[in-house]
Amino acid sequence: MSEKQVLLGFHAVTARLRHAACSVIDLYFDKQRRDKRMTTLIQTARDNGVQVHPVESDRLDALGGDSHHQGVVALASAMTLAVDIDEVLETIKGPPLLLVLDGVTDPHNLGACLRTADAAGVHAVIAPRDRSAGLSAVVRRVACGAAESLPYIMVTNLARTLRQLKDSGVWLVGTDETGEKNISQVDTKGPTAWVMGAEGDGMRRLTRESCDVLVRIPMMGSVESLNVSVATGVCLYETVRQRHSKNS
Repeated sequence: MSEKQVLLGFHAVTARLRHAACSVIDLYFDKQRRDKRMTTLIQTARDNGVQVHPVESDRLDALGGDSHHQGVVALASAMTLAVDIDEVLETIKGPPLLLVLDGVTDPHNLGACLRTADAAGVHAVIAPRDRSAGLSAVVRRVACGAAESLPYIMVTNLARTLRQLKDSGVWLVGTDETGEKNISQVDTKGPTAWVMGAEGDGMRRLTRESCDVLVRIPMMGSVESLNVSVATGVCLYETVRQRHSKNS
């Protein structure tokens, strides 16, 4: 049998049932919960031929390795989306919008970044294999279904991948507190990849040097920086604003 993935919570399980129901093998739910949200999910799973198992809450804790499962844990076959950037670029209609995360190792931050990226219409998220969180059950839960539909491509050599993106005509916009321009002063209506660094350390040297431009997020208060997932949302929605502006 292929490798199994653990899906935690309503959003992650519902998204998988919507996008690839045939990959869901078993659904375990808290036998004490019989509210409308739960009964709807159970019926959806049964309609798609998924084995449904009512269990005690402690069994769910053991299955998921996490107590924040909302009373729902599913086991599914590993599902692969796009596996390389060429595959992504070949299928995009209109200007690509990509997100590059250099050194985001916290699963909650990664999950939040994926959720925001999906909402903003990002086509793929790229990260280095050696300094990044993987798609764990916690990441999938925090991503609220985005991990089931948005390609998360982990690459061996990030600098080489960035050069590949530039060769494909993608504009690399790096975020750094020392950037000469703020995020609203760069045109991201064309093919764009936002490059975000890790909290504290920021981008690595080669990543920084690969960027076409470095920009900053204006900070009006006493704090020096934003959480990476919040900064990601600010930057991505600047592109959304520009691309949907009537004056663009």
